[in-house]
Amino acid sequence: MDDHYAVLGLTRKASKQEIKEAFRKLAVKLHPDKHSHSSKAVRDSATLRFKKASEAYQVLIDDRKRADYNFRTSASSSSHSHSHNPSGYGYGYGYSSYNRRGGGGPNYASGSAASGASRFDNVLRYVTTRAFLLNVSVAGALLGGVFVVNMGRDALWKMRNSGKSYEEAMEAVEKTKAHKKKL
Repeated sequence: MDDHYAVLGLTRKASKQEIKEAFRKLAVKLHPDKHSHSSKAVRDSATLRFKKASEAYQVLIDDRKRADYNFRTSASSSSHSHSHNPSGYGYGYGYSSYNRRGGGGPNYASGSAASGASRFDNVLRYVTTRAFLLNVSVAGALLGGVFVVNMGRDALWKMRNSGKSYEEAMEAVEKTKAHKKKL
């Protein structure tokens, strides 16, 4: 698979503006409409290069996808350079359908290492979503509220019933009920 930075002629430190500009230049040069009257070989080559540039742009312009791509490509090149993985990426990740599936995530290859890594990656993505973090914060607020209410209830009980436990108070209530029945 092609390096997205190399496809756009950029370095890993490129800014969003540089990415936009590089893609715009390539899009003008390679757009299929510009090559509609060219030979089939030239048209197909330009179309393929345009698709690669579009995919690279979609990944690099989105901060989350770019961070994911940078992490995966740097991890695979530094620790798995001697791998027998035909895709060239560590952990069995391939990027051929990075943006075509609609989910925006990489296409995971099958295998025990890939499935273990993809499970971890899926859990990590879920735990870092806004919805999950919002749910955790709401649950924390509710639990905190329950704790405060319980503390307040206990404080009120002690203020109104000094020296008595709840069990002692309930025994006193039962005695009072029994006494009223006798009368």
